[in-house]
Amino acid sequence: MTPDHEFLELRNVNVARGDRLVLHDVNLSIRTGEHVAIMGPNGCGKSTLILTMNCQIYPIVRPGMQVRIFGREHWVLTELRRHFGVVGTDLPGERTAVTTGLDAVIAGFFSASSIWPNLEVTAEMRERAYEALERMEATKLASQLVGTMSAGEKRRIVIARALVHRPRQLLLDEPSNALDLAAQRELRDTLRRLAREGTGLVLVTHHLGDILPEIERVIFMDQGRIVGDGPREELLTEERLSRLFHTNVRIGRDEEWMHSW
Repeated sequence: MTPDHEFLELRNVNVARGDRLVLHDVNLSIRTGEHVAIMGPNGCGKSTLILTMNCQIYPIVRPGMQVRIFGREHWVLTELRRHFGVVGTDLPGERTAVTTGLDAVIAGFFSASSIWPNLEVTAEMRERAYEALERMEATKLASQLVGTMSAGEKRRIVIARALVHRPRQLLLDEPSNALDLAAQRELRDTLRRLAREGTGLVLVTHHLGDILPEIERVIFMDQGRIVGDGPREELLTEERLSRLFHTNVRIGRDEEWMHSW
């Protein structure tokens, strides 16, 4: 695997969940290190696309279908997940609430909710977990129980878990959900810093305010299909957003940021 491999290549991808086809004939390429926002109304297939990217869901096998991640069609999942981090809205598992912030981050090496007795934690893992907390400016949370943290603090731990492998790409599925205005601002400042440090971002959202100034490419999804893909200046217009969300959208601007109502 070389640095010039694209992070993602999807060709003629269809995905079913149960007996319902959710993604239809998706064709998509994302470069390693690229910053991309994926937008669309609820139920359009955004989260299913993220699950397909991280191999939690597999496409229907048909002639011409292809999925390549970092230049390869076949991966051992534990190896693949060392190359990118996945950021959801919460931490996994009921044990997380009584786990310290540092242990919750270390558990990210094992995709576990906590450090169970059968898991062998090395000194390097602890060092890299603490490094991830430092990148998130969250070292003060290392000894605090996750169950006592605010939503914004928990989101910092979630992102730190995703950073322990020093990934080249982060996948973020609506990361600002359930955050108050101050926590949203902190999250966006953090993601801007990561983008400037060279970590690629694939951000799924339906909030215009989540689209960082560093994100130059926007993908529109509707009813399981990609219906737009291009520079933010072309796609983030009142006319195109109104058509995408099936309602009248107005856009406001404040220096580098955009918001809608």
